[in-house]
Amino acid sequence: MTQAQSTLRLLSALVLVGVVALSTGPAAIAQDTLKVGIVLPLTGSQASFGEMQQQSFALALEEINEAGGVRGKPLEFVIEDDRGSPEAGAAAATKLIDEDGVVMLGGGYSSAVTLRVAEVAQDRQTPFLINTGAADSITERGWDHVFRLNPPSSEYVTSAVSFLAEVVKPRSVAIIHEESAFGESQAEAFAAACRELGIPVVVHESYAAPSGRASRTATADFKLWHFTEALSKVRRAKPDVVYMVAYLLDANLLMTQARSLGWSPKAYVGGGAGFTLPKFYELTREAADNVFTVTLWDRSLPYPRADVYFAEYEARYDRQPDYHGAEAYAAAYVIADVLTRAETLAAEDVRAALAETRMTTVFGPVEFVSYDGKTNQNRLDTYLGQWIDGRLKLVWPKEVARAEYVYPIP
Repeated sequence: MTQAQSTLRLLSALVLVGVVALSTGPAAIAQDTLKVGIVLPLTGSQASFGEMQQQSFALALEEINEAGGVRGKPLEFVIEDDRGSPEAGAAAATKLIDEDGVVMLGGGYSSAVTLRVAEVAQDRQTPFLINTGAADSITERGWDHVFRLNPPSSEYVTSAVSFLAEVVKPRSVAIIHEESAFGESQAEAFAAACRELGIPVVVHESYAAPSGRASRTATADFKLWHFTEALSKVRRAKPDVVYMVAYLLDANLLMTQARSLGWSPKAYVGGGAGFTLPKFYELTREAADNVFTVTLWDRSLPYPRADVYFAEYEARYDRQPDYHGAEAYAAAYVIADVLTRAETLAAEDVRAALAETRMTTVFGPVEFVSYDGKTNQNRLDTYLGQWIDGRLKLVWPKEVARAEYVYPIP
């Protein structure tokens, strides 16, 4: 072989390596695992949700890798804590893409944080599968690299509205919600549905955590005062139904304070989020009895392995999961399926595989479609649960209920 031939062969080899690097993505080169970045709130006021989702991701990951992993490699979830902060979430997403070399992103709990992570993902052309962040606006921006597994928050109210129309038939309702993208979009959707049904909204109160408070005690004291003011308005208006949208600690404060006023409507209804976690009942106890709440999932639904996931989670972590855990567990399997089907691990091929997803998970069917101004949005049914004898039981719609609802509240 001449020197010229040797040089030509070396150059050809280098070009081939470059082509492979471009076609498979940075995380697939010379790595022992296939890395996916997951952004969750592991500290701060939303940590209870993040913990359940982290544990559910871990449970699914163990099963996926025991079955052979993805593309001949173990799948790895590189998890970053967003601390419930949009800025921290954006920084976490940037780190996962730039430093950890992940092939895609997952996670996303609070809507405010999820929106910032989605902005980073879209800007960096990195596919992002959202499992929880629910504000409608997230999938209304036409982003082609952002996909959402769970329903938008405006659709959370569907089952509750159906129950009101068919069973409660209230003369009036009151709404109390967190001043956030999630709280506002759900409250607005509920108010709009009430207007269509001709049900007056006699109180519509929002609340926000005070800025600049140094301690959780001060924040809790402020909220307790604020909730007392809002609930006093509700008590004076005497609505048949009180609809509340809040995260865990606020849901506990709201119900504890509401029960202490010595007056009760025909039904308290939570908008999911903090009202579905088992910890809600642990904190609230008797004040949670017979409270209704929107929910997105139950182990009794006819989805493959839904009851198996529930049992495995309970056995492993000595607590029961709610829909937040099921979302994360399902998202892990969607991620594994997408990375298996993608032509290469380049971002565009992963994005294309996400767009072509057609599968059924423990959380329900997954197919990303565009409708009502939303892009890459999965469509799912919603349900109504009720806290009966210390357990959240599915009570509506009738065809999937596993317990008789208690109404009106005794």
